[in-house]
Amino acid sequence: MCFTTNFWNLFIGGLANGFIYALIALGYTLVYGVLRLINFAHSEVFMSGAFGGLFVLQNVIGSKQPSGLASVGLVVLGLAAGAVSGAAVAFLLERVAYRPLRRRNAPRLAFLISAIGASYFLYNLAGKEFGRQPISIPNAFTNGTVFTVFGAPVQTYYVIVAVVTLVLLVLIDRVVALTRLGRGIRAVAQDADTASLMGVNIDRVISQTFVIGGLLGGAAGFLYAIPTGVAYTMGFTPGIKAFTAAVLGGIGNIRGAMIGGLVLGVAENLPVSCIQTSWRDVVAFGILVLVLMFRPTGILGEKLGRAA
Repeated sequence: MCFTTNFWNLFIGGLANGFIYALIALGYTLVYGVLRLINFAHSEVFMSGAFGGLFVLQNVIGSKQPSGLASVGLVVLGLAAGAVSGAAVAFLLERVAYRPLRRRNAPRLAFLISAIGASYFLYNLAGKEFGRQPISIPNAFTNGTVFTVFGAPVQTYYVIVAVVTLVLLVLIDRVVALTRLGRGIRAVAQDADTASLMGVNIDRVISQTFVIGGLLGGAAGFLYAIPTGVAYTMGFTPGIKAFTAAVLGGIGNIRGAMIGGLVLGVAENLPVSCIQTSWRDVVAFGILVLVLMFRPTGILGEKLGRAA
């Protein structure tokens, strides 16, 4: 059967893609939980993280060839720069594109239009300022095979993506479940009006939620750009797939976003052994249509406001 051809290579590659989708999907899920809307500009937050990590590494590395512990330090530095860049853009998005509408009690359609407008603004601004051609991350410092699974090599890059995603997922899950900020997020997600009457600063909680989502999206942008390079167009397809992952896992559910990302990454990658690679996106978006038709609440389908 065709699935036996390079099965483990495709499975491992699909998991790596799935971890990236999960990180981006967490941003969609958090914002949807508190605002009940999809932040369609999140794909540009993802893209800004890649550019932030790129520019920092270009200034730090120069013409050097990093190796050993220096490579590890550069990955951490790039991740931090990407996360901060994503958080800054997400913070500005909330202040400029969403908060004025929220204070005027604008209809949901206005939020959607604002999100799309902000997305196209950032998309074209990046293309104008940073060029229309892809830019490679300087020096391939994540090459190499760590171990094999049934003969399929597990690259250093795959291990980095998995470790970073799992650590961030656990941190965000614990923040939402155990901290004061998390209680505020869950309260606003469940009933914003009642939360406001109980003394919760709605604007602050929403702004902090955007920042957290931006941190995750920016880190994902840098990770995604390591093998592919950085381009102003890079956010669209991963952003839509991450939205698919969020819906698949249950929009508004943190753990659901993780499950949805992994399921989508593997599900779109495995059929490549049977069909052309160009069909990968068709499979991914076909999954979105099927989920919306047969289980619109997703795999877990639990709202953030009631998540433990």
